Parts: sequence; C-alpha cells; structure tokens
Amino acid sequence: MALSLSRLRHPLISRSLRLLSSSSSVSRSLSRTSKSGIFSVGCDEHQRLTSLSRLTGVCDNSLKPKWFGIRYFSSADSSHIVIGMPALSPTMTQGNIAKWRKKEGDKIEVGDILCEIETDKATLEFESLEEGFLAKILVPDGSKDVPVGQPIAITVEDAGDIEAVKNSSGSRSASKNEQTTKHDTKTEVKPQKTSSKRISPAAKLLISEYGLDASTINASGPHGTLLKGDVLSAIKSGKLTPKPYSAKEKASPSQSHQQSAASPESKSASASKQSDAYEDLPNSQIRKVIAKRLLESKQNTPHLYLSSDVTLDPLLSLRKDLKEQYDVKVSVNDIIIKVVAAALRNVPEANAYWDAEKGEVVLCDSVDISIAVATEKGLMTPIIRNADHKTISAISSEVKELAAKARDGKLKPQEFQGGTFSISNLGMYPVDKFCAIINPPQACILAVGRGNKVVEPIIGSDGIEKPAVVNKLNLTLSADHRVFDGKVGGAFLSALKSNFSDIRRLLL
Repeated sequence: MALSLSRLRHPLISRSLRLLSSSSSVSRSLSRTSKSGIFSVGCDEHQRLTSLSRLTGVCDNSLKPKWFGIRYFSSADSSHIVIGMPALSPTMTQGNIAKWRKKEGDKIEVGDILCEIETDKATLEFESLEEGFLAKILVPDGSKDVPVGQPIAITVEDAGDIEAVKNSSGSRSASKNEQTTKHDTKTEVKPQKTSSKRISPAAKLLISEYGLDASTINASGPHGTLLKGDVLSAIKSGKLTPKPYSAKEKASPSQSHQQSAASPESKSASASKQSDAYEDLPNSQIRKVIAKRLLESKQNTPHLYLSSDVTLDPLLSLRKDLKEQYDVKVSVNDIIIKVVAAALRNVPEANAYWDAEKGEVVLCDSVDISIAVATEKGLMTPIIRNADHKTISAISSEVKELAAKARDGKLKPQEFQGGTFSISNLGMYPVDKFCAIINPPQACILAVGRGNKVVEPIIGSDGIEKPAVVNKLNLTLSADHRVFDGKVGGAFLSALKSNFSDIRRLLL
C-alpha cells in the first residue's frame, strides 16, 4: 500500500507508466526486458525542463525530477524498481558515484540518502522517493562519467525478492559476457605472415628505421600486404626480431651504430624515462564542465572590457568603524557585494541577460550576485539572492555559510543555480587587475584586483591642491556586448564609483 501511494505522489513515474502502456512497441520491449530483470526509462520531460532553465538561468527545483525508474513485475512475480542516474542540475549529462550510503539488502525509507553523486556543480545527496529494500547496486563507489538515465541500482518491495534480483542480474551479465566472447571469437581475423613482396611504403619506412625483420611481422592487409598499423602494433608489443645483418652491413660500423641506436629496446627505455617526467592528473566532473563552459563563453559571447580605478579609503574607514563601534566584522568583499548590488539597482539595464532564441535582452527582476569560491574540485559560484535588499552584516554571514558549503561540496542546487551578476575577487593575491570570463547565461562579471597605495593630488579644506597617499582599487568589467553597449557600461561604472566614494549612504 505504501509503495502504491508513493508511486502516485511522483507524477513522472505514473505518467511514464501511462505512456508505456499506450505504446505497443514499448510494451513489447518491456516484455522482452522483463525476462532479464532490468528496465530503464528515459527522461524527455526533464530535457524540456532543463532547456527552459538554460534560457532563464534559473532552475526550479519543484519541477526537476530526481527519480529515474519504473516498477514492473518480472517472471518471478517480484516487484522491482530500476533506479537510473538522476539529473541533479540543468547542465548535468553524466555524473560520478562518490559513495553509496546504503548497502545491498538495507531497508529504505522515503527520504533516506541512497548515495552521494558528484555532478558538474557539486557533490549532492540522492534521496529515495520509494520505500523498500536495496536489492542490487549496479554502479559501485568511485564510478566515473555515468550517463544520466543509466541504471545504477535496483530496489524491491519485499526483502524476500532480494536474492531473486541478484540472481537475475548476475545471470544476465554472465550471458551478455558469453555472447560478447562468442562474437569476438567469430569476428577475429587471423593475421598471416607476410612476404617482402607486399609491403606498403609507410610500413617499409618503419621497418628500415627500426631495423626489423619483415617476415616476422603479421600482415592484415588485403592479399597479405603489410601495413603501417601492423608494424606499429609489433613495435608496441615489444616482440620483435631484428633484421639479420649482411656482410656489407657488418663492414659498415657507422650504419651498425645507427641501427643499434634505433633499436626498440632503446626506444622503450627512452620512452619510460620520458614518462617519468610528468604525471597525469584526472579531472573532476566539475572541472570538465568548467573547461567546456569557459570555452563556449569565449567562443559564443562577444566580451566587452571596461576598467576603472576607485578610491578604497572610504570603504576601509567604514569597515574599521563597524568593527570598533558595533563589533561587526565584515570583509572588503562583503562590502563590494553590497556596492555592486546597489549599482545594479540604480542601473537596471546592467542586470540583464541575452535570450539567444528570441534575440533580445531580458531584464532580471531580482539582484542575485554570484561570488566565485575556489575549491579543490574547481571554481564554484554560490549566490547571494536579493543582495540589494540585505544589510552588509547579513551578506557577510551568508557568504561565510555558502563558501563553507562550497568547499565541503554540500551546496544545494538552488544555492548555485541562477544568478544575474558575478564577482571574482583576487585582491588577496598580488594581482593588480585582470579580466574575467563571463559565466553564461549571465551577461557580466566584475574582476576585483588588490588595493594599492598611490600618490595623487587631493584638494584640501583650504582649497589648495596637495599630494596625498590614497588606496586605489582596480575594477574590470567583462560584459556581453549584446547586452552592454558603451552607454550602459559607462553608467554602471559611474554608479560604482559614486557608491565607493560615498559608501556610508549604503547603510541608510
């Protein structure tokens, strides 16, 4: 009864069942697959939802399905559910199984954490929407690049069905491996020895270079022709026979020296030494997506760069007063977030993105600031939502909380999906200024450098210009030129400079 109610609570599964029952071709496929004990379902509706989220830049969690699977009855009269790899973010096409929280045979309640999945954004917990027992884990811990929708586990209603599912899936995999072995045996091409009469030019060049005996190399070309690939395969295998030396070759020490220098043993030795000179570092799923999105951004988004220096002394003075008078500790970056949010509110044309399908600019209703946080797995961008309506102390507390979650890989989808404007601050490093890459579908990102002391003329209270030491900060705006033109970019930077010079008005 509980299983039936839980199935009704999830519209995607019930809708998938109705669609499957109305399609004769899928029904036939279902009847065939039920004998093996495994069946999975695609997610067309999820693709439609994710395409909408890519356009808006906002993901609605209530619309996003988290469960990929379908209940059916096998020939053993046991109810099974095959769980597929879920899509836990709009851009997720594959994921990694970081850790299984449940073991085979464990009882599952609604809301229990089945496993931890590393997506293109963060490591998220995958919750169960059904009651039952975890009968079989199809994808073990540490599995990489598992496509969305691929079966990862099987659950059953009764504990007595666990062994039946294990035996069914085990026999299916064994028969599949047997079929694969038979197919490989049938399609195996027996190589044949070659004669020196049929050798391709490229193969002949390699044989001469490595000093090999062509008669000992198996040929796979038509009519027994020795191809370049045959020679390369023989070189890689290391099972080679040197070409016998003739009397003329023995009389030529220089030529003999060249042949010995090019022997496979020396080649392999030098290759092993060269391989020790570097180390391959596997990329996380997050870094792969970051690399792909940054490349797409530079290729598809026309970047406009605008730079300006602002005076940092009013900000430092405000920060000092907040600490001394009110015991409120905030960072320079916290105040910069508030300054940027106020400038976006004053220049709403800057708080927008480009709709590629409609070919027009779309203004955003809320000011949601994405902040760049460096983690071990890659750069994360948690969001301060409605930053223009929050106080500096509230922004500071939220930034600390989100940054800690990002470093621990515990960010929820709603905490990093969306955003209307990004800030990347390298002021803690010796970086005076830099240009950041826009994070689509957003239209701009502000690069913040470090503060530097400079000498510039200042008009004193007596009206006389005098040299003075001031703290300057460089701000570089990277903007989508389809959204930003010179007028909008100039207005936004002017609002920024005004807020920095009179920063205490942000407290009003």
